Amino acid sequence: MTPIIGFAGYSGSGKTTLLEQVIPQLKQLGIRVGLLKHSHHSIDPDTPGKDSYRLRHAGCAQTLMATKERHMLYFEYPEPDRDEPELQACLKQFDHSQLDLILVEGFRDQPFEKIEIHRPSYGKPLLYPQDSHIIAFATDGNCPDDCTLPQLDLNKPEAVAAFIADWLAKGN
Repeated sequence: MTPIIGFAGYSGSGKTTLLEQVIPQLKQLGIRVGLLKHSHHSIDPDTPGKDSYRLRHAGCAQTLMATKERHMLYFEYPEPDRDEPELQACLKQFDHSQLDLILVEGFRDQPFEKIEIHRPSYGKPLLYPQDSHIIAFATDGNCPDDCTLPQLDLNKPEAVAAFIADWLAKGN
């Protein structure tokens, strides 16, 4: 299985913004990156009225749209009381032969290695004291006095990318 590392933090902490800056840095280092983003909101990246939308909503359980630029695979789950997606089930859907690393945004409470994203000005609680899988602390402020994790600057995505590349090179 491809190594995974997560970005964990509360909504509004800057996870997506940081990932958007870190991914090109990792790509420049020759790392082939996949991304898994978990959302608690309903999404539909298709366009109502387009053939793909109409056909997908005709009743298919799975729909694969393919162009020369990309493939998009949709899974439909009509059960309204369905549980949240499972991390491992989502990871199995990737073509691991094309990836060196999968970055995960979300699945904060799952047991895998993560970087905590924390902005003290937001006043949210810290995650690392209750999560032994957090391996680094990224912040735009000071690291708490009792934190022994490597500290990363949210405003230096190249340093975050370097940390991830080093972590990956160590065989994680």
